Amino acid sequence: MHAKTAFDLIFRNARTRTSATPVDIGVAGGRIIAIEPRLDCEATEIDVGGKLALPGFVDSHIHLDKACLLGRCGHDHGTVAEAIAAVAAMKREFTVADVYTRGAQVIERAIVHGTTRMRTHVEIDPRIALRGFAAIKALKRDYAWAIDLSICVFPQEGLTNDPGAEELLVAALRDGGEAIGGCPYMDTDPDTHLERIFDLAQEFDVDIDLHLDFDLDPSWWHLDEVCRQTERRNYQGRVAIGHATKLSALPPGRLKAATARLAECGVAVTVLPATDLYLMGRDATHNSPRGLTVAHRLVENGVVCSIATNNVLNPFTPFGDASLLRMANFYANVAHAGISEFDACLDLVTELPARLMNLGDYGIAPGNPADLVILDTDSGTNAIAELPDMLMGFKNGRQVFERRKPTLFPPAG
Repeated sequence: MHAKTAFDLIFRNARTRTSATPVDIGVAGGRIIAIEPRLDCEATEIDVGGKLALPGFVDSHIHLDKACLLGRCGHDHGTVAEAIAAVAAMKREFTVADVYTRGAQVIERAIVHGTTRMRTHVEIDPRIALRGFAAIKALKRDYAWAIDLSICVFPQEGLTNDPGAEELLVAALRDGGEAIGGCPYMDTDPDTHLERIFDLAQEFDVDIDLHLDFDLDPSWWHLDEVCRQTERRNYQGRVAIGHATKLSALPPGRLKAATARLAECGVAVTVLPATDLYLMGRDATHNSPRGLTVAHRLVENGVVCSIATNNVLNPFTPFGDASLLRMANFYANVAHAGISEFDACLDLVTELPARLMNLGDYGIAPGNPADLVILDTDSGTNAIAELPDMLMGFKNGRQVFERRKPTLFPPAG
């Protein structure tokens, strides 16, 4: 039926998560045009050989501006406050070129690990001013051939207690900031902090992505105020909270109530396994708490959730490779996910973060950009179980990387 359709590229024999048998995926003008058992037409062909094709991974929460800092400050920081202070001490010396170089290292790792969409949080305050923002804007431009980079500007060290921060936030939002974040637990007036962030979000019509409730003391939190502001502003579906480790410390009854509240007001949750596990529970002498909110359980009860990278090689997380598949596998281990839940874990780095970021053109479907990654496996379940190689990746139908399978050399005879 597509004999007259001009395709630029056809992926032959590709498995998808929704097809029981391999299919062909036809691409034209950088977009998917058709998905059928057999496309009878001529075009450049790539035979996937029954391997799994996924839409590119979506990293909904990362900090490119403060990545790759271990050589400057070590990593022996036991608390969130100590990690923030360590980076704050260096921020004044950050240059545009420095932030660009470190961010590019992480972006290139993310690309070869199959990420095609990313939201990076960028610190805006009088210490760094707009230098980090300028570097990230340049990265967005220079790597658009492989990744869509969305910029979320936020005041890491407070707002009402940091004169000049709000004016810089406004300048960034006027100059390309696509979302706004906040960090109320670092502010002397957290409720006013949140109110101003919501004010600016409405003024500039951008989504909100907050750092929130990042400890294990469930006796107080800012979640209720975020939900109240979300409903008051009719911002349902446009607010996300990152970390939310307090949820992991709630007894079942309170967790059920909090989950229902999040679902009701349309506030999404991003869990950041590497950082949350590294920084939470460090003061325990035994039976250390994990400090990891179990995202896929929240999803079962109507909350949009994702898992993401957060930090790479800095005081908050002194390791990392920007691989979301590895992060999903890591999460599945720590969250005690059973085999029947592996697909739900894969959702947390694909479809669900795309929903969290309100990406209306995501997924392997006609009309969407041909952003694909080919994995050396045959199902979503096995993608989590096996941590297979990423064989190749495509952005808008153009190949952006290839990884050759390793070759074994047994002895002769």
